[in-house]
Amino acid sequence: MEGENRELLVRGVLNFGIELEEKAIEAFDLYLRELLKWNQKINLTAIRSERGIVLKHFIDSLSAFPHLTGISSLLDMGSGGGFPGIPLKIVQSSLKVTLIDSVQKKVDFQRHIIRTLGLKGIEAIHGRIQEKGILEPLRGSYDGVISRAFSRLQAFLPLAFPSVKKGGVIIAMKGELTDEELRYLSRLEEVPCRLEKMVHLSLPFSSIRRTILLFEKR
Repeated sequence: MEGENRELLVRGVLNFGIELEEKAIEAFDLYLRELLKWNQKINLTAIRSERGIVLKHFIDSLSAFPHLTGISSLLDMGSGGGFPGIPLKIVQSSLKVTLIDSVQKKVDFQRHIIRTLGLKGIEAIHGRIQEKGILEPLRGSYDGVISRAFSRLQAFLPLAFPSVKKGGVIIAMKGELTDEELRYLSRLEEVPCRLEKMVHLSLPFSSIRRTILLFEKR
């Protein structure tokens, strides 16, 4: 990782209350290099630059960190290249994480990174959360379910809801919300959950806008 991108990562995540130790920085450096290498063969991300990955994948993923209070087990739906689950695991080693994605090659990459970084208490599952064989073993198992730009809220919440414990948290990481999503939030009739918080932020050292929504399962 180039020096300026290392500095971007270290200074950027300070905004979320994270002080990266050298071991974590080295893990992100290795993650970055492996992502770039694998991305030459399979489409893990459209972002090809070091700076872009640091900002739009690593720092963006870690913007959820302040909202993990009380969460010890986390399901990351549609995790793609491992985001946000693997970055969150790197900075909070005690967090139990399950990644799930429908694309086998992306899951293969996630498992490679888990092995390469020597991460414990994290697994990657291939499949669709809609499938009964996938959903049933996960039902009611997690303190939190998270997704980063997985789908529209109307699709994400009903899929996330079954895997969360009662009183647990569903975290939706989004860009700008659509008018349709805002109308949906005013109703929330499809699933018994309550919008607890909506956080608007800009990624550090950029003008990129993000929205984080936190729902409580009733």
